Amino acid sequence: MHETLSIFAQTGGLLIFVFLFAGVVAYALWPRNQARFDAAANTPLTESDTPATSGQNEDGIHVR
Repeated sequence: MHETLSIFAQTGGLLIFVFLFAGVVAYALWPRNQARFDAAANTPLTESDTPATSGQNEDGIHVR
């Protein structure tokens, strides 16, 4: 009984991960998503060189 359940769980887990992987690959390669991924790939090249603000002004005082 234990061996049967173990084999079923292993096979079921493998199938779930195969379908999940296929879904992620299909999402990444879907033509409608190409513009979104191209924009994300070019984001480091288009951002300015100024540091991001962390809620502080130029004097280092925390601003809310």
